[in-house]
Amino acid sequence: MPSTPRNRLGDLERVVIEELWTTADAHPEGRTVREVHDAIGVERGLAYTTLMTVLDRIAKKDLVRRERDGRAWRYTAASTRAELTSESLHHTLGELAGDTRRTALLHFLDESTPEELDELRAALAELEARRPDEAKR
Repeated sequence: MPSTPRNRLGDLERVVIEELWTTADAHPEGRTVREVHDAIGVERGLAYTTLMTVLDRIAKKDLVRRERDGRAWRYTAASTRAELTSESLHHTLGELAGDTRRTALLHFLDESTPEELDELRAALAELEARRPDEAKR
């Protein structure tokens, strides 16, 4: 499956974006490289410049937005965890045609727990309630 820049994240990129998602409510203005470094870099033994490079890389992938704050940049996640997950799922399923897509969905559902299936049923019911005309098709 060809991957898009948005769904191709390295391990450190995932850690960094998780930090931005986790702290978004407390820091809606975003985080500087220094703040991200203090939060995750020191503990992991990462250089400040490494995190600067990672944040720049994921900004180029449009996964984070950055805004000047004096001499520093402030970074915020461009989308929520749920939005990015949805985009990745749509991209993956979009790469599959007809019966292959259906087979993949059936495999996914067959491996799901009863709780996950309940969540899926609830999500479908919510979607149908929001889109009553489409549910009748």
